[in-house]
Amino acid sequence: MAEEWHRVASTSEVDEDEPAAAEIGDKLVAIFKVGEEFFATENVCPHAFVMLSEGFVEDGQVECPLHAAKFDIRTGKCLAPPAEEDLTVYQVKVEGDDIFVKLSS
Repeated sequence: MAEEWHRVASTSEVDEDEPAAAEIGDKLVAIFKVGEEFFATENVCPHAFVMLSEGFVEDGQVECPLHAAKFDIRTGKCLAPPAEEDLTVYQVKVEGDDIFVKLSS
């Protein structure tokens, strides 16, 4: 099966302090903007079922709105407890004003 890119948002829908959320099949994806780049991670905190796209974004990190776990948006690395697992990150490309995500690496 060929790997597919999925359109998830337009560039105007994602700001550094306002991520976007998308569903691709059964995957919940958060789309973030850091500087002029866009990144995509799984949208559910691995510690508790809460949407990271509703979290607090600052300096390339997202903080879970429930228990304050922190993650690096670029790499998915867990930076602060209570979470202990890293986030899955997805490939992103921008074509014109459209943001696309590929679920497989």
